[in-house]
Amino acid sequence: SIVNSGSSANLAAISALTSPKLGNRRIKKGDEVITVACSFPTTVNPIIQNQAIPVFIDVDLETRNAKVGLIEKAITDKTKAIILAHTLGNPFDVDKVAKIAKKYNLWLIEDCCDALGSKFGGKYVSTFGDLATFSFYPAHQITMGEGGAVVTNNPDLYVLVNSFCEWGRDCWCRTGQDNRCGRRFKFKLGNLPYGYDHKYTYSHIGYNLKATDLQAAIGLAQLEKLPSFIKLRRKNFEFLYKNLKKYEEYFIFPEWLKQTEPCWFGFMLVLRENCPFTRLQIVNYLQENKIETRSLFAGNLLKHPAYIGIKHRVVGNLINSDLIMNNGFWIGVYPGNSAEKLKYVVSKFKEFLAMY
Repeated sequence: SIVNSGSSANLAAISALTSPKLGNRRIKKGDEVITVACSFPTTVNPIIQNQAIPVFIDVDLETRNAKVGLIEKAITDKTKAIILAHTLGNPFDVDKVAKIAKKYNLWLIEDCCDALGSKFGGKYVSTFGDLATFSFYPAHQITMGEGGAVVTNNPDLYVLVNSFCEWGRDCWCRTGQDNRCGRRFKFKLGNLPYGYDHKYTYSHIGYNLKATDLQAAIGLAQLEKLPSFIKLRRKNFEFLYKNLKKYEEYFIFPEWLKQTEPCWFGFMLVLRENCPFTRLQIVNYLQENKIETRSLFAGNLLKHPAYIGIKHRVVGNLINSDLIMNNGFWIGVYPGNSAEKLKYVVSKFKEFLAMY
């Protein structure tokens, strides 16, 4: 399902799992969903918006992905699902997480909003979970201006996702289609009269999350460029890694599992705790030299005004999430960055670090 943003994709995916049509496996009010606090808000918001309880586990300092060893400790009889992002395009151990989900009969949603084109064990991310989401915001691997998608190989979930994206209607005809089932005026649902138009029968309290035709056209044109974008992102990441690795005394560098092929969204560094300068000092220096930086999104969501007081659980602690919040930043690997621009970035790191 193509939607109007990656955030809407997450909303549609989690909302679909609340459908009464899923019986005992549906996410109900008060049920728990395992995730991380070191993430983008809209990976977590739909859990809260659907009146479920987010259960937070910490992340690894090098991969910036969830500590998989904590997932089983977080599971209770109220746990219904796991939603985790492949952080900055770096796949988490999705094979291991999928096995845990299967063992405990939990839904798994892969948030691939930063990870289009990344692979785990030779398979693309998004092919392991029950549902997966993508974002086509301008900063991502391809763009629709704003846009997103939900994917699944489960036809029942596909119908539910579409329902929540299209006002909550029961009908599974796509826009512009009528009476695919041949039963459009032969249903008796809810307290409606027999034969009420199935296209205007609502089984869910849904939204309108559809993308526009213009967004779709941009996305199709971008898809043609995706293979070259993936290569360039990997190449740009490798250049930065190779040329900045000498500064390992100051920074914790990104690491990735040997069975992965990340399509990087950004190049992230975390200042070591004994570093002679602060994150703010280096970020300001780079900014003054026209090099943009970003934090790892929320850092620790629970420190933000909107989340103080939400109902939640933390399993273990969020020490690494806090360290990333305080000491982490990332720079771009945008395909349009030429070798000359990347050399300039490296030169400014060198200039700054020469002061220490």
